[in-house]
Amino acid sequence: MTGFGKAVKEFPGKKVTVEVKSLNSKQADIAVRIPSALRQHELEMRNLVAEKLVRGKIDLTITIESHGAEANHKLNIPVMEAYKAQIQEAAARLGVAEPADWFGMLMRFPDVMHIESQTDADDTEVGVAMEALSDALDALNSHRRAEGERLEAFFALRVKRIGDLLAQVPLYEGERTAKVRARMEEGLAKLSGLDYDRSRLEQELFFYIEKFDINEEKQRLAQHLTYFIDTINAEGAQGKKLGFIAQEMGREINTLGSKSNHSDMQRLVVQMKDELEQIKEQVLNVL
Repeated sequence: MTGFGKAVKEFPGKKVTVEVKSLNSKQADIAVRIPSALRQHELEMRNLVAEKLVRGKIDLTITIESHGAEANHKLNIPVMEAYKAQIQEAAARLGVAEPADWFGMLMRFPDVMHIESQTDADDTEVGVAMEALSDALDALNSHRRAEGERLEAFFALRVKRIGDLLAQVPLYEGERTAKVRARMEEGLAKLSGLDYDRSRLEQELFFYIEKFDINEEKQRLAQHLTYFIDTINAEGAQGKKLGFIAQEMGREINTLGSKSNHSDMQRLVVQMKDELEQIKEQVLNVL
């Protein structure tokens, strides 16, 4: 959800600059800095931002620069007249000559330059500002889209790797069962002189091995991997859903690890977790 967009629009006497920056956030958090002349249109601007960007920590900055005849810096001529009158009076009383460069002297006094108070923006100014805002938001979304394409390839690779690791699990399941059975029989053999029911042993062994059955976990994890890719390809904002799916993937991988009871299977689980952690880190960047 990171991105940056900027747009500049000019019309007679003024230039409007709009900058929009977005960072990751679970919801729309919009901070606005706009000229007072546009303050009454802030709600309209916020609605446009929320509509186009959906969510993210968003900073919006709009500046309006005046130039040429429309500049709002004016000479404060009444103040200059008052300063001149006082200087002439002082010169007469002190018996000194009046300054030769009146204008240069007067310009050095405070309050000679007057900044007119900002009035509400007219329809033309508001229209240009909204147009520039829309263009900046489109530019930010283009930036987001490019990042999304990169993330799509990243996720596809990570999901494929988890799927490839999952496909290797059955290679060790038969060996794992045989090792569990062998350990139990070795333990019984060490108990010399102990008489036990062989059929009961087979029954208990079946129940014990059944606790370590991972077929359901494998199936659910495979389904989550498929659902993750399908969700990426779906329309609209899917970032939150992808986060939930990643959590479910993590649960199945953790259960595989706790039930594996086999060093090679645990190695596969560790590799799956590594791939999943990379997915979780980047899924926060998905809208």
